[in-house]
Amino acid sequence: MRSIVIIGNGISGITAAREIRKHSADSITVISSETEHFFSRTALMYIYMGHMQYQHTKPYEDWFWAKNRIDLVHARVDRIDTGGRHLTLTDGRRIRYDVLVLALGSTPNEIGLPGHAGQQLTGVQGLYSLQDLEQMDTDTKGIRQAVVAGGGLIGIEMAEMLLSRGIQVTFLVRESSFWNHTLPEAESAMISQHIRDHTIDLRLSTELAELIDDGTGRISSVRTTRGDLIPAQFAGIAIGVRPQISLLRGTGIDTDRGILVNAFLETNVPDVYAIGDCVQHRTPPTGRKAVEQIWYTGRIMGETVAKTILGKRTAYQPGVFFNSAKFFDIEYQTYGLVPARLPADGSLQSLYWQHPEQAKALRIVFTGDDRRAVTGMHTFGIRQRQGIWEQWIQTGAPVQQVMAHIADTNFDPEFVQRHEPAIVSRFNEMFPEMAVSVPAAPKNWLSRLFS
Repeated sequence: MRSIVIIGNGISGITAAREIRKHSADSITVISSETEHFFSRTALMYIYMGHMQYQHTKPYEDWFWAKNRIDLVHARVDRIDTGGRHLTLTDGRRIRYDVLVLALGSTPNEIGLPGHAGQQLTGVQGLYSLQDLEQMDTDTKGIRQAVVAGGGLIGIEMAEMLLSRGIQVTFLVRESSFWNHTLPEAESAMISQHIRDHTIDLRLSTELAELIDDGTGRISSVRTTRGDLIPAQFAGIAIGVRPQISLLRGTGIDTDRGILVNAFLETNVPDVYAIGDCVQHRTPPTGRKAVEQIWYTGRIMGETVAKTILGKRTAYQPGVFFNSAKFFDIEYQTYGLVPARLPADGSLQSLYWQHPEQAKALRIVFTGDDRRAVTGMHTFGIRQRQGIWEQWIQTGAPVQQVMAHIADTNFDPEFVQRHEPAIVSRFNEMFPEMAVSVPAAPKNWLSRLFS
């Protein structure tokens, strides 16, 4: 019987443990310094906002692990000895392994203001771990004003969290429009306005320049690169995350930005694998990034590495890219390739439709050649069926075919307003040479009953 040790109990590490246990009697140990039990990291904001409690974020009952003979160790790893095949914990315990899986996750980037205590001040922090959430809960009790620096998804989550407690939020974004390195101009402008509509003081093309101490080691205000002094008793630092690889110094395991792995998630050291947010692919799958820190890719990596460890060597295949998020009240979904700027050579074109009054929009990107094959889409405020879009993008379905069947993709509840006729009309207006029939407005259950 082999000893399989997994460092990290996030979605990738736990998925690997569960998949291995389904088909093997090997000893499985999962080590985590953050929590004893696996929980849903994406639900952290809802604990702060009072919608959930920590125990509600655990997908499995606490007895599940012992029943399935998965040994949970709540401790921090101090050293990895790849030659001797053992780990040393900070409490002095030593754990031997035959197979080691590194699922170390990410760590928030620090603000790095030169010559200043920066994130050492009380009330200045990022948001990644459960401990970060607990610290944020403590440091925001009774405060009136906060600043969030960083225009990504974590930044907007922190802004919503703080706003839910009646805290006035100033949101500093270095770009000229929110998330415009990812979103096209129109969508970025719509989300920027939606943020302002929620009473957030959104300041674009602005960064932190100084964090000011109140004299007791706590933040009292910030100064921006525009010279503005903003009172703040809390500063949320949301300038991205990076793979957690500090533990690997001196181990002989190759790293760059992340832990370098091949197509089979193998490191350069025999019987040592890496999965999840800490990974950097030496040769990324087609259309994917070398470092891709998304919940579902961590799950797929966990499933993939389990097959290889069990004797069926399997390459990592994440499929069509997708992601989802929420900008306050707007649900966002994206599939495939939707560049922020279309290439100047006309190799890609796009349909864009936006509701004239509501914060709803849809963009479909397709090739500019004769085939007009769909390469990606994203939508705001209109729920779409993932399976249909994945099939269309995988097969390169012609955009005319997609528009003829666009109503099939809608996944909104029964009484939600439908927009397919307006979307198809917009397509026909933009591309008359490919015009398709405009569908009739769909009837909901009530209208069908009385028709």
